[in-house]
Amino acid sequence: MKKIFSVNLCVLIIISSLPIKAQEEKLTASQILEKVDNVVNAPEDQSLKVKIILIDEKGIEEREISMLQKGSHKRLVKFLSPASQKGIGVLSLPNDIMYLYLPAFKKTRRIASHIKNTKFAGTDFTYEDMEAIRYSEKYIPELLKKEENHFILQLKPKEGVKTDYSKLIMWVRCDNFCTSKIEYYDKGENLYKVMTNKRIETVGNYWISRESEMEDLKARHKTIMILEEIKFDSKLSDEIFTERYLSR
Repeated sequence: MKKIFSVNLCVLIIISSLPIKAQEEKLTASQILEKVDNVVNAPEDQSLKVKIILIDEKGIEEREISMLQKGSHKRLVKFLSPASQKGIGVLSLPNDIMYLYLPAFKKTRRIASHIKNTKFAGTDFTYEDMEAIRYSEKYIPELLKKEENHFILQLKPKEGVKTDYSKLIMWVRCDNFCTSKIEYYDKGENLYKVMTNKRIETVGNYWISRESEMEDLKARHKTIMILEEIKFDSKLSDEIFTERYLSR
């Protein structure tokens, strides 16, 4: 059976799935979102090298990161370049726990919930966006409509969930349950950011989005993430997803 896999960075990046038939006609919003989660988190683990391009009115900057993920709740992201940011890392663990390592200070600190809306190292992704999550655990979905090739879901945070977003609008492909686009709305219900997944294709037994773009509409700034190296199911050790490894 063929599987498929997102970076929201993550969010967002890899998309997996099964050879899904267009059986979607009678699916509920919750069933669709559950399939999205299954597609996003299909690999046992993943190792990615990602080129990041930052674009604004002043020009273009390039950076490079590595991202390791195990299951759906453990993710380690570290900057490889430029030299001024090399070694900066974020560790996302289950139960909403995140750590930040800053090599200049040689310190690891836990990221408090109230600052997870802060942008990560100049990108348009916040610490919250960097979390490894299952959408269905955090949001209540509503099916707004079905277009020819997409389901369009509205996701609102569950009671008690701490998030800087009032809602997400998600475009889900009917053929494989990959997300093509996500709109992020701030607490004032204003459209804040838009993420678009492009070049969706299979690699081995999984689907991936080789390119994702996050645009901050207020700041007029874009972050493009391009997958350069991809490895799935390489038996990553749990020791990687620790504070000790984060600071190495």
